[in-house]
Amino acid sequence: MRMRKMRNLEPRMAACDAYRIDNAAARKGLWRELKKDCSQLWVEVGCGKGKFTAETAEAHPDVLLIAVERCREAMVVAMEKAKAMGLNNVFYIDMDVANMEEIFASGEIDRLFINFPDPWPRKKNAKRRLTHRSFLDKYCRVVKEQGEIHFKTDNAPLFEFSVEEFAACGLQVNNLTRNLHENGIVGIMTGYEEKFHSLGTPINRCEVVCKPFVLQPEKKNTGEEAV
Repeated sequence: MRMRKMRNLEPRMAACDAYRIDNAAARKGLWRELKKDCSQLWVEVGCGKGKFTAETAEAHPDVLLIAVERCREAMVVAMEKAKAMGLNNVFYIDMDVANMEEIFASGEIDRLFINFPDPWPRKKNAKRRLTHRSFLDKYCRVVKEQGEIHFKTDNAPLFEFSVEEFAACGLQVNNLTRNLHENGIVGIMTGYEEKFHSLGTPINRCEVVCKPFVLQPEKKNTGEEAV
């Protein structure tokens, strides 16, 4: 997520220090120690300004939620939301998703959220999409078997690409919809989702059941067209 630089970023980050995990790799396999009575460990990839994060944590006080966000300007806004709401079951880390296995132990995560990721529309950038099979392989190593990936996007081409990737990896897909809010608001929305829903943009969503699989190579494609 891109945001303007904040002149007061450091003091704002410091004020939310209780919500920020600096040495995340040191907690590999030990995340539940942050909330020893938690029923499940959920992870959100790319939390942005944290509306979905905070409201999900509030709605599920028995769950420990770890939110990942590389943009510090966005992350501080997300942490400030959690702090203002007095939440004690959500924490934030700055991490490259490609390093999931360095941060989380095998099968440690119960549920993973991927909300409105960058679609990387050019085919030459397909491997950067967070639903590319190489990422799915990483997720299925740290999410427990039969755990779930919940995926939402407003980008229809990305969604179709993702559904094809799930199938190529032999992953079961449940509750697939290409117009989530067609008959009224369903679930907790991100700030981005609220904006595009108000404009009439359909929201695509599905739930993917994780399991170990053998990573399959992609078919060669030299095209440069969009997804």
